[in-house]
Amino acid sequence: MKSDKYFVFDFDSTFTKVEALDVLCEISLKGNPEKDRILKQVQDITNTCMDGKLSFRESLEQRLALLSAHRNHLEPLISYLKDSVSVSFQRNKEFFKNYSENIYIISNGFKSFIVPVVEDYGIPAEHVFANEFVFDEEGNIIGYDQNNHLSGDNGKSEVIRGLELQGDVYVIGDGYNDYKIKAAGFANKFYAFTENIQRESVLEKADHITPSLDEFLYLNKMNTAISYPKNRINVLLLENIHPDAEAKLKEEGYNVEVHPAAMDEDELAEKIKNVSILGIRSKTHVTAKVLENANRLIALGAFCIGTNQIDLEACQKKGVAVFNAPYSNTRSVVEMAIAEIIFLMRGFHDKSMGMHQGKWIKSASNSNEVRGKKLGIIGYGSIGAQLSVLAESMGMDVYYYDLIEKLALGNATKCNSMEELLSIVDVVSLHVDGRPENKNILDAEAFKHMKKGMILLNLSRGPIVDISALKENILNKTIRGAAIDVFPQEPKSNDEEFISELRGLPNVILTPHVGGSTLEAQENIADFVPNKIIEYVNTGSTTNSVNFPNVQLPLLQNAHRLMHIHMNKPGVLAKISQVLAEHNINVVGQYLKTNETIGYVIIDIDKAYDDAVIQALKSIENTIRFRVLY
Repeated sequence: MKSDKYFVFDFDSTFTKVEALDVLCEISLKGNPEKDRILKQVQDITNTCMDGKLSFRESLEQRLALLSAHRNHLEPLISYLKDSVSVSFQRNKEFFKNYSENIYIISNGFKSFIVPVVEDYGIPAEHVFANEFVFDEEGNIIGYDQNNHLSGDNGKSEVIRGLELQGDVYVIGDGYNDYKIKAAGFANKFYAFTENIQRESVLEKADHITPSLDEFLYLNKMNTAISYPKNRINVLLLENIHPDAEAKLKEEGYNVEVHPAAMDEDELAEKIKNVSILGIRSKTHVTAKVLENANRLIALGAFCIGTNQIDLEACQKKGVAVFNAPYSNTRSVVEMAIAEIIFLMRGFHDKSMGMHQGKWIKSASNSNEVRGKKLGIIGYGSIGAQLSVLAESMGMDVYYYDLIEKLALGNATKCNSMEELLSIVDVVSLHVDGRPENKNILDAEAFKHMKKGMILLNLSRGPIVDISALKENILNKTIRGAAIDVFPQEPKSNDEEFISELRGLPNVILTPHVGGSTLEAQENIADFVPNKIIEYVNTGSTTNSVNFPNVQLPLLQNAHRLMHIHMNKPGVLAKISQVLAEHNINVVGQYLKTNETIGYVIIDIDKAYDDAVIQALKSIENTIRFRVLY
């Protein structure tokens, strides 16, 4: 594609994620006991040079002197570099092929390994300017061509001067030598590329900081693989979400901010104004008031099982897809329940507390095995069902109750009512969600149906148990022991005091909402939820969304994908089709799913579109949100 603009790219840490000479050093020193020391020296020399504190020729001579490289090491180096091309460059391969006549690679690296990598992106060898190795007769690398401009400090500027490019020249790189092209007057703008590394001395010299190639293409209104640079998508993660989630979202290119605690409604309502993706756990409440300010929000991740802290209907009306992790911490919660059942049946908690106070209470009184005891499970979802299996394997007789018809696992017995279950069992464990109708399902009346001496576990949601009624029944011995992990009111952070009527009661285990807080569970959640959000942003897929119609979509090649969310009213799809027909746009794929509230349409088209199409689709009556994916 002909253009009056020319694009000059650096190679090391720009086109690729790595410094190639550092990698060559690592390959060539394999098995050398001094490898780590030498490699550290090479890396230090590289960074000192890139910061502009060491001349390039000095750095090159020092690094080559440390190498023990051979021609045979180049092939594995090239393979490594091909797998290490910067993510946003991989994503925009089409740009390089379309503008290959106007793209140049000017690098202080070496042609031997640069050309094979960039040729895969359609960049011709004659557009690559770099140094060349000197080999001895055995193929050892013994030096470089000292007559090459690029072996000197101002080599890049000299190469640009010699090309005599007639048009605007844009330089994209990460090093001080890239900036010097602009400083010498041979480029219109210098873009500091920070996807792989940030050098402060370079950033301050840049006309623009570009965290990805998407950002550069977006600024220059050029065709891109995605409609909007990912570095402009702001992500806010609250409540100490596992750092793997932050790392995964940053790797995708998003601008991520983390906050260790929950936020109250007013604080979040203010903070959310510029947020596109929000990640929370159970303490942060996303209300209709918060969502009034969330005009940029496209997805919300609940890094937990429950979503009752989120106004799902308001999210639908705002066009915000919500994702959670319904199975990622199941095992952790079940293991905690099993442990607490045993502890409470044996009275371990009070015996342990007594020991800490110097009391030796050696007695079998009120100490029982779990084998042969009856366990009642209220809520037979993924957690309740797995608890059923493990409890039965320990010899317990399992009874369960659920509003929805559920198939019994093993020898579990279904009860027809909660009252029936409570009258039978020795231990009851609650595993229901926090919907409003579940509030205080265990109230003073429910406690009347319980056998005296029962053990109670609540590892699900705080509001489902009447705490005052529980306290009364602990004191009158109806409840022999309790394990409570969730509470109607919980501190927003570890710095706040926990207040509860249950403090100090006998044989009562209180834990700070940690049923799913194992490293394994948090890592699973930190992997699952971001993946679902990334898939939604990239393809439009809503699989496992709790409030959107579920649609599984592939990543589309050589086409454009448009996403239209609207109120579920008759005639919207017909109006969408009418707009596309009026603009002579052929639809190559179309997906529609609805629920009671919204309709979700994905449209794949095979030709370019203009702003008039976008505005027309946005203006259709009952439209909630319109988004161009790519």
